[in-house]
Amino acid sequence: MEILVPQRDAVFPAGRQALYEINGYSAAIRSGDLLFVSGQVGSREDGSAEPDFEQQVELAFANLTAVLKAAGCDLNDIVDVTTFHTDPEAQFGTIMAVKNKVFGVPPYPNWTAVGVNWLAGFDFEIKVIARIPDPV
Repeated sequence: MEILVPQRDAVFPAGRQALYEINGYSAAIRSGDLLFVSGQVGSREDGSAEPDFEQQVELAFANLTAVLKAAGCDLNDIVDVTTFHTDPEAQFGTIMAVKNKVFGVPPYPNWTAVGVNWLAGFDFEIKVIARIPDPV
């Protein structure tokens, strides 16, 4: 009996393919009119963590934006956000300041924040679900 595995419609931003190949996952998967984006971190070009926390959060949003763009989306298409934090109480003010720059006006997307004790050397991660706009 042959088992058929459905093809996934994967999305990758330019320039970060090696990161996804090494770790064996896709940056995002299209499913119908939704885009499911894997957790994005504040990684530099070489894959290392940005040591300055605020810059790490800003870089995570920049990496997220690149994935969205590769799928024909932007930040306004995000409907659901999940963020992961290694020290939520100490980090929340910084994260909110960056969030307010990125999502400056309502309506805001849904948002769930989760405190964790390990993010592979990072202190912040963001994953989202976005609506893929109709082609123009």
